Amino acid sequence: MNKFEYLEKYDYEQIMFVQEKESGLKAIINVHDTTLGPALGGTRMWDYESEEDALLDGLRLSRGMTYKNAAMGLNFGGGKTVIIGDARKDKNEEMFRVFGRYVESLGGRYITAEDVGINVADMLYVKEETDCVGGLPNLSGDPSPFTAYGTYCGMKAAANKAYGSDSLEGKKVTVQGVGHVGYYLVKHLSEEGAEVVVSDLYEDNLNKVVEDFGVEVVDPDDIYGVDCDIFAPTALGAIINDDTLKELKCDIIAGAANNQLKDPEKHGRELEDKGMIYAPDYVINGGGVINVAEEFAAEGYDADRSKRKVATIYDKIERVFEIAERDGIPTHKAADVMAEERLNKRAKLNSIFKPQE
Repeated sequence: MNKFEYLEKYDYEQIMFVQEKESGLKAIINVHDTTLGPALGGTRMWDYESEEDALLDGLRLSRGMTYKNAAMGLNFGGGKTVIIGDARKDKNEEMFRVFGRYVESLGGRYITAEDVGINVADMLYVKEETDCVGGLPNLSGDPSPFTAYGTYCGMKAAANKAYGSDSLEGKKVTVQGVGHVGYYLVKHLSEEGAEVVVSDLYEDNLNKVVEDFGVEVVDPDDIYGVDCDIFAPTALGAIINDDTLKELKCDIIAGAANNQLKDPEKHGRELEDKGMIYAPDYVINGGGVINVAEEFAAEGYDADRSKRKVATIYDKIERVFEIAERDGIPTHKAADVMAEERLNKRAKLNSIFKPQE
């Protein structure tokens, strides 16, 4: 990868590589855009195959956060951190405290929270070193239930588009990945009476969701070929690709994973050509960041107010469909149009001089 060429192409502001040998910290902090405010985006810990993979994932995720926060109507820019390592084996207190100091060194340009592989306890260690952290106990806490609820609301909007009714009762939904977010998504679907089929890489995740909801399990490689109404990717990204598009048998793709389209231009268009309705990932999965952002509201955090805001993801997905139809473009492009409209308006506002108080 020609790094500066990539950064220039997508207009990134700052990339920070950090390490600390004793704790094993190897992290990349990505700040994409601060037009709307400080960059807000979680920290992900994953055992990447290469440093190049980690960098590319962080870059894509941070840019996605810029668009997600804009689409959600939040006054935050986009950022993301990736920590290289096995979240089940390599964590320690020192790692997160060192990371917190690096976040603090950015002077408020970046605010972090939980993401894949990270939990509330990890964020408490980060909090020891910086106030630029959300998703804390007694405040917004784990964002997963809110991400799942927003995904569920967006899925209902997609169902309304496809079937003329937003009821999911009796619909067959495949959920790929039943970790924190996937578990709560299955809960909502099961409570409404959907027929749910799941897959996951980890046996303990599967055991819990089967015990609690009695869902059907298939091997991870087989989830794409299940004949269903809705496919909900709720694990890692790039799972809509040349190979999986040959297998998918669904009307709707609506899940919580980030960066679902491996090649957005190519695979977004192919979904449209196949007649599949795609609920863009960074719009449908915005519930978690809405909830974290509520921690920084002037009136203080309120869970009920947060849930009401998350429920508006239904309306946001409908707005994406309206733009796609209006402009004759695939839904992933329509989501960008919706987000960029807000970014452009704020950029114009920011160009007007405001005296310092």
